[in-house]
Amino acid sequence: MAMDFIQVDQAKCTRCGICAEVCPGVIGMGENGPQVIRDLCVSCGQCVAVCPHGALDNANAPLDAQVARDRAADIREEAAAEFLRSRRSVRNYRSQAVPRETIRKVLDIARMAPTACNSQGVAYHVVDDPATLRRIASAVIDWVEGELTNSPAMAASKYAPHTWMMVEIYRQSGEDTVLRSAPCLIVAIADKDVAPAGRDNAYLSLAYAQLFATSMGLGTCWAGLFEYCAAAGYEPLLGLLNLPQDMRVVGGMMLGYPKYEYYRMVERNPLQVTWQ
Repeated sequence: MAMDFIQVDQAKCTRCGICAEVCPGVIGMGENGPQVIRDLCVSCGQCVAVCPHGALDNANAPLDAQVARDRAADIREEAAAEFLRSRRSVRNYRSQAVPRETIRKVLDIARMAPTACNSQGVAYHVVDDPATLRRIASAVIDWVEGELTNSPAMAASKYAPHTWMMVEIYRQSGEDTVLRSAPCLIVAIADKDVAPAGRDNAYLSLAYAQLFATSMGLGTCWAGLFEYCAAAGYEPLLGLLNLPQDMRVVGGMMLGYPKYEYYRMVERNPLQVTWQ
């Protein structure tokens, strides 16, 4: 990486040094203001975003690609707390399809989630074909039943009775206990060589997606059994996904319009915290 990726508008720069403080070790203060002292930029753009006067530009995170914040749009503490507490894992969906443009809006916010060293690297594979979703659910059930039957560790898990129940319901009634008949499955994928950061990055991105989807009247739920099946390399499932050879599944989330409305916010276990 070249050492000239920082450009400074001398007419605007006040030499306040804030950019150097938010990026110590990469940006330092010289006679003419901010300057690169190490070529270790991770393209996070914070040096540009923090400048009060718009004096600094970074070729790796250009000023003209950033959007000015609207402080009037900041969420009040009480409203934010209620919004976060009101998010629910939705397991009952209307059959209404989610428009792809709406899904794109959700994922466009998901990509803004924090990632390790700004590595990003999370891509999304969206399945919204009803027939494919049914085949995915069937493949996962086949894998789960095999694991419960043949894997002593899984059979002994405290979740085994609940998982067996999901298999039995599916076998007896055909009810989709894997994807809950959601009209959309979002599969987070990452390069096979990026681990474990790819999985961690995906979880953060899907958390962003969950919260933003709630604001759009959508419901979401983690697709846990789907994730486990994919992580195990179950070929019938991977064949249905038909992902590029260099990519692997690092997360899964159902998305759709909730069938029911929730009128109360569920309580959690008491806060556990220690201080030192």
